[in-house]
Amino acid sequence: MEGEVRVEGETYAAVELVTPIGPLGVVVTPRGVLAVGLSGLGAAAEAAAGLPGLTAGPLPGALERVRAEFDAYFAGGLRRFTVPIDWRLSSGYARQVREALYVGVGYGETVSYGELARRVSGADVEGEFGAARAVGRAMATNPVPVIVPCHRVLAADGSLHGFGGGLEMKRRLLALEGAVPDVLF
Repeated sequence: MEGEVRVEGETYAAVELVTPIGPLGVVVTPRGVLAVGLSGLGAAAEAAAGLPGLTAGPLPGALERVRAEFDAYFAGGLRRFTVPIDWRLSSGYARQVREALYVGVGYGETVSYGELARRVSGADVEGEFGAARAVGRAMATNPVPVIVPCHRVLAADGSLHGFGGGLEMKRRLLALEGAVPDVLF
């Protein structure tokens, strides 16, 4: 059932990855990647702790696949993550926004908060501040950043705005993808 978060006896595995943008914590369940922590394992593990019945344990192959995809992404060889996503920490409008971003904004592309709101609603809401703010909230609470690429969402004027890992991390991810120049400023 969509929106269901209760689990009985389900296992999760967690790993902290060393990446060019700093440590990333990743939590994986049998359903897919549940959480990515932009400052390491702590925040990602908190997400898993919030699901009753979920306990730490082995998931053979799952962490290796996640590690391989992140390594390939940061080496410039992966343009779209293929690891499954465990969407249980997303619901309602926020999930619609995140799925639209995941499916519709590819590697090296960017979109404004207003344009993403328009894509989700199907209406001309680009100029509506409330719709863009709602998208901003969905991005700010994205449990799987980088995989669901909230770093690709920019302000209407094209400037960097808001990112859980900080604007420098957002700029570095966009530079990796060729969406902004890789220069110091």
